[in-house]
Amino acid sequence: MPSFDIVSEVNQVEVHNAVDQCNKEISNRFDFKGSDARVEINEKEKKLAVFADDDFKLGQVRDVLTGKLAKRGIDIRCLQLGRSEKISGNKVKQDITIRVGVEQELGKKIVKLVKDGKLKVQASIQGDAVRISGAKKDLLQETITLVRKSIADFPLQFKNFRD
Repeated sequence: MPSFDIVSEVNQVEVHNAVDQCNKEISNRFDFKGSDARVEINEKEKKLAVFADDDFKLGQVRDVLTGKLAKRGIDIRCLQLGRSEKISGNKVKQDITIRVGVEQELGKKIVKLVKDGKLKVQASIQGDAVRISGAKKDLLQETITLVRKSIADFPLQFKNFRD
């Protein structure tokens, strides 16, 4: 029975490279001379911490970071911005979470979408992925088209296609 998985993955190596490039550009830019603007990465928790002197510079650092991520092929829809908070003195910090895997709510939304689409396929949530299986490849391709059209706010990949 043909099947495929709907997943959401982020290449951590590319994220790390983008953060390095971002820090390098910030250290070389004239408008950041003498400031404590930087981006730190926590690979275990899949979080980025953006530091700057004020909210304006924080926005500038975030713009540089998203530009570097986009150039390296990372979909910036996987970033979830946290609140900016003041730390020692005038400095500000913002946490950015890298969302990986199909979350439970999104998985339920995809399953409901597939069932409401009246296609003759089965959808099941398996951990942080959604498995779609059906009798024909054409039905699976229609399902991919339906999911792509309906869910635009989160980056999804369609992998592990089995015939």
